[in-house]
Amino acid sequence: MGAEHLLVALLEERDPSVIHSLDAGGIDAREVHAEVRRTLGTGDDRMWEGILVTPRLRKIVALAEQRAGDGEIAPIDLFEALRSEGASLAAEILRRVQGGRNTAPAPE
Repeated sequence: MGAEHLLVALLEERDPSVIHSLDAGGIDAREVHAEVRRTLGTGDDRMWEGILVTPRLRKIVALAEQRAGDGEIAPIDLFEALRSEGASLAAEILRRVQGGRNTAPAPE
């Protein structure tokens, strides 16, 4: 669940570069945030204050480090690493929301 919590944190931070990347992909940040909350649940028993460090999240951070090079890791580095890793539930949610916005209505 670490990557999904990272995605929530990135969305809540509202970093302009992350929002721009979402907009460029035709993805509404509010829809992604709502979809993450629907998928993971919103009950009081959920912990949103922390991010569970899983092997997948370690991989995402390593990708973000590569992307940042010698500089500090920026929110956009984490976001793009999350997207490029592609196997997490967070990446699936991003694809699902993007697909829903870019899919033509079915013919009647």
